Amino acid sequence: MAYKIDSNVCVCCGTCISSCPVSAIKQEGNSYIIDENLCSNCGICSASCPINAIS
Repeated sequence: MAYKIDSNVCVCCGTCISSCPVSAIKQEGNSYIIDENLCSNCGICSASCPINAIS
């Protein structure tokens, strides 16, 4: 299962986008989403999120 971004917590700082080694995170409207087909489940985005919005 791919990681998910909680749009109620995410502040769109861009840290996860820049840390994702497979470019699976995209901005959609006023929030970010993780493309489940591209996500390699490495956990780097979750570890890099300063407000723990990714699980």
